[in-house]
Amino acid sequence: MIQSMTGFGKVITELPTKKVTIEIKALNSKQVDIFTRIPPIYREKEMEIRSLLSKKLEHGKIEFIITTENIGKDIATKINLSMLESYKEQIEEIAGILNIKQPEEWFPTLLRLPDVIKTEMVEADEKEWLIVSDAINKAIDMLCEFRIQEGEMLFKLFEQKIENISEFLKQIEPYEKERIEKIKCRITENIQKIPEIQVDANRLEQEMIYYIEKLDINEEKNRLDNHLKYFVETLNNGHGQGKKLGFIAQEIGREINTLGSKSNQAEMQQIVVLMKDELEQIKEQVLNVL
Repeated sequence: MIQSMTGFGKVITELPTKKVTIEIKALNSKQVDIFTRIPPIYREKEMEIRSLLSKKLEHGKIEFIITTENIGKDIATKINLSMLESYKEQIEEIAGILNIKQPEEWFPTLLRLPDVIKTEMVEADEKEWLIVSDAINKAIDMLCEFRIQEGEMLFKLFEQKIENISEFLKQIEPYEKERIEKIKCRITENIQKIPEIQVDANRLEQEMIYYIEKLDINEEKNRLDNHLKYFVETLNNGHGQGKKLGFIAQEIGREINTLGSKSNQAEMQQIVVLMKDELEQIKEQVLNVL
């Protein structure tokens, strides 16, 4: 069964001092394009995470985010005294230059300035990383399951569209026979309108056969039918068929276009337009197949 490139997975796990949230989003892309946002505590594991994502998700634009929220009481925090003093001196100096009166209680404002209060980050121990790593794998599995579900919907859509094109192909046959007779009659009538021209009946018949053979669409119909069957066969070959399905869709388009150029009849051309409409919907969605 084919799979979609799009997907989403989210897992929240709690540690003694923090809550860790793993979010993974995937969109369609020809190559593997991975964007990560990882807290400093797990930054040394980034290459390991990227390798895991590339191996399990194969293709797509991948967005991977880890966020942490401290929930324990034993979080080591410090006031950066040198930074606090620097802010205070600069503010007092600027206030004097601009002749701005300083508020009486502005110490809390100083504490909210960047880098005044810092939480000491420690490296994650092996036990913690095993828990986080397990959550990452669960989020990836969740995304893969999402891809499978989306793939099932795409499969049904493609099957329906291919069936529609096959049905339209069958509808061409009665118009095809009628078209040949109309072409013969039109050529004969046009020649009869020019009585002063001497016509060699044998040569006329040969030219007419040659002209009609150029408009023959049996080969195009057979090739189109084969491409449609091959598309369905490829759908059933499992995931990783996106590019192949795209190539087959292009071949289907070529045969439909040739049918349109050779149809030379309004009813057949209308059917070809309906075929093209179905194919365009296939082409739009096949870009999302893994």
